[in-house]
Amino acid sequence: MSALSDVLIVIDLQNGVCHNGATAIHNFENLVELVNRRITSYQEEKRPIIFIQHSDEDLMIDTYSWEIIPELIQSPDNYFLGKTHANSFYQTSLQELLTELKVNSIEFCGAQTQYCMDTTIKFAHGLGYQLSLMKSASSTYDDTLISAADMIRFYEKIWDKRFLSLLEEYM
Repeated sequence: MSALSDVLIVIDLQNGVCHNGATAIHNFENLVELVNRRITSYQEEKRPIIFIQHSDEDLMIDTYSWEIIPELIQSPDNYFLGKTHANSFYQTSLQELLTELKVNSIEFCGAQTQYCMDTTIKFAHGLGYQLSLMKSASSTYDDTLISAADMIRFYEKIWDKRFLSLLEEYM
C-alpha cells in the first residue's frame, strides 16, 4: 500500500450519490473495495478519517439517500461533516477541523469526479495542502458527452502532478 497522508477524506459516498435508481456509480464494487482498504490502512495507523455528506433537495439530511453507503467501513471515532456545495470547504467547518488535527497532507476518495471531487481538490490545493488520490478512487456516471471511465481518466490526468499525487496501489 502507498504511504498515508495525515488524513483521509471520503467525499459523498452516499446512497443517493452512488445509486441513481437501478444504476450504480461507475465501477461501484471496485471503488468500495479500494476505499475500504484505504480506510483500514488509516484506522491501523490511528489516522483521522473524515466523511463528507452532501445535502440538497435530493439528498435530504437524515434520509436514506443522504446516508453513507453501508458497504463502507465506519467507526464512531470518524468525523462526519455536512456540506451543501460542491466545495467541501464552503460554509463548513472542514478547514477548522483540519487545523485542529494539524493536517498538512490529505488523501481524497469519493464522488462525483467532475463535481465535488474536482472542486474540493482544487480548493484544498489552493489552501496549500499536500494532496493525494489513489488511482480509480473517485467515480461518477456516464454523461451524454463522455463515459464515466473516460471522465475519471481525464480528471486524474489533470490532477496528477498539478494538484495532487496520483497514487498506484501496490499489493
